[in-house]
Amino acid sequence: MSAPSTPPRRGRVAVLGGGPAGMATALSVHQAGHEVVIFERYREARPAGNVLNLWPPPLKALGLIGVDTTDLGAPCVSQFRNDKGRVRATIKSDPEIEKRYGRGGGFIGLLRPELYERMLAALPPGVLRTNQTVERIEQDDRAVMLHFADGTSYEADVLVGADGIDSLVRRTLWGDSPKREHRLHAIAGYTFAEDIGGDTGFCVIGHGREVQGSWTSIRYKGRDGYQWWVLEACDPDAPPPPDLLARAKQLGRTFPHPLPQLIERTEAQQVQRWVLRDRGFLPQWSKGRITLAGDAAHATSPYAAYGAGMAIEDGYFIGRRLRGVDLTDADAVQRALQAYEEPRKPHTAFQVKMAYRNGQMFHHAPRLLRPVRDFLFDRTPFLQKVVGDTNPAEINKQLALITD
Repeated sequence: MSAPSTPPRRGRVAVLGGGPAGMATALSVHQAGHEVVIFERYREARPAGNVLNLWPPPLKALGLIGVDTTDLGAPCVSQFRNDKGRVRATIKSDPEIEKRYGRGGGFIGLLRPELYERMLAALPPGVLRTNQTVERIEQDDRAVMLHFADGTSYEADVLVGADGIDSLVRRTLWGDSPKREHRLHAIAGYTFAEDIGGDTGFCVIGHGREVQGSWTSIRYKGRDGYQWWVLEACDPDAPPPPDLLARAKQLGRTFPHPLPQLIERTEAQQVQRWVLRDRGFLPQWSKGRITLAGDAAHATSPYAAYGAGMAIEDGYFIGRRLRGVDLTDADAVQRALQAYEEPRKPHTAFQVKMAYRNGQMFHHAPRLLRPVRDFLFDRTPFLQKVVGDTNPAEINKQLALITD
């Protein structure tokens, strides 16, 4: 009779950053049987903004790591339209995915605070530690050491840098690199006004010659509403518009109903602005006992509608790759982290490149080429073939990888 197998030693995993990437990592690592702690520099894990969309793969990952996804967000059919309302492309969805995830193949509109609340509710007690500023990181074959601003330190077997586009962990591993300016900014908001009279169950990405004007249905804590955003070229070093809501009304006025009405019915405190940037492609994420997740590895612009989604997927896969691994074994840790990042890099690089390319195409095309571009999109199936018809295969591919 063979002796019973010994369960792997319970390792210690530190996560830097309490956003979607950090929380998803912690939940998945906890399921893998390791001790995990999130170090968040602010007083609380708080969302950087409001508007958000998610595709089915991160929704599936959320469910598998223990997050309640019941009645989360409003299912939407996604369409590209011009500024007169003409449909240029409809994002197709697999019928089997629609059976499982609902209208639009599971693409949902929601507000970022509810995602944070649900992920926080799923975290085991004591995992999240706030007001923790890490100043320096060291590692050797044995462990990773975090040094905090208050003079304390923490030793872990593995460190996951989920600390955003300005990641200290990324700089520690690979040095500093400049941000890539997209020379674009977005102004966004949301409203629960009930007398708008707009269609529900849609995500409409509208484009004029120079401005994007878009909106989606949302569902937030049982309430139905809309989120919207307008996007234009900008000088990233210039000061922001003094009145964001007034600027949004100006940019959205030429678009068809319901966008102007949604902006008009939005309160000023429900409006935000962000400048679009990324850091380009990083060919290697992991080094020794440390790896990256989310924007620290692959910051992307909202043109991908996948930043938070990719961050959640990263966290899911990190925990799965660390399952059953003896974290005292440096070679085993390195193999596990490499196994996490290798399948992720082609997918995330594609999304980052596509988001950047689309932003440049719609907002920085030479003036003489803009009528040609718009004729191509309005009068030929080009955009449908390039954007609308490729979605089912990509979604199915990612869903197939997320499985227990």
